[in-house]
Amino acid sequence: MSLSEILNSRYSVRAFKKDPVEQSILEEVFTAAQRAPSNCNVQPWQTYVVSGAKKDQLKNLLIGTVMKQQQPEPDFNWKVAYEGIHRERQFGSANALYSSMGIAREDKMKRNMAMLRNWAFFDAPHVAFFTMDTYLDIMGAVDVGIYAQTLTLLLKERGIDSCMQGALGQFPQPVREFLELPQGRGVLFGMSFGYADDNADANKTRTDRAALQDAVSFIS
Repeated sequence: MSLSEILNSRYSVRAFKKDPVEQSILEEVFTAAQRAPSNCNVQPWQTYVVSGAKKDQLKNLLIGTVMKQQQPEPDFNWKVAYEGIHRERQFGSANALYSSMGIAREDKMKRNMAMLRNWAFFDAPHVAFFTMDTYLDIMGAVDVGIYAQTLTLLLKERGIDSCMQGALGQFPQPVREFLELPQGRGVLFGMSFGYADDNADANKTRTDRAALQDAVSFIS
């Protein structure tokens, strides 16, 4: 596929088959992603790919933490409250997902169960955690975002689907302990990935994009 075809065909997958991606393909993709642009070439990303039994152990730790109904304690600033058009788009995205799953707005229990699937990695065979040194702040986060986008496109080029998840940065403590992260390293966000379950209702969700004139100004 061309890059344009990849961009037009990929979407956030929230239900995966259990089939793992071959290790040789994983290494190929993550090696290629090292070519992602980086400010001053600092390459701040430190990525952990968790699979198999270890992934299931981490899933259970995270679900146990979330089920305690504690407040999130992210390593980085995830406390932005969307306003205006951004809030409208957030609601539109949630409405598209829950509508495709047949979950009514007032059904809080089913919505909470659907949300909990974030920390079960949507049953994906693999999950990547994007970490970086906390002192790097927003400049490091920009680079990690570029790197993660590069990864998802390289994966899709090979028929591998993914879902970027800010939720995986909300409760970093069990992740830090499980991965034995060094002092001063934080979990920014994560990405579940594998092969999409095309029969799942969640994977029928599609969102739109703003028109060009609402997003880009050409000045000459």
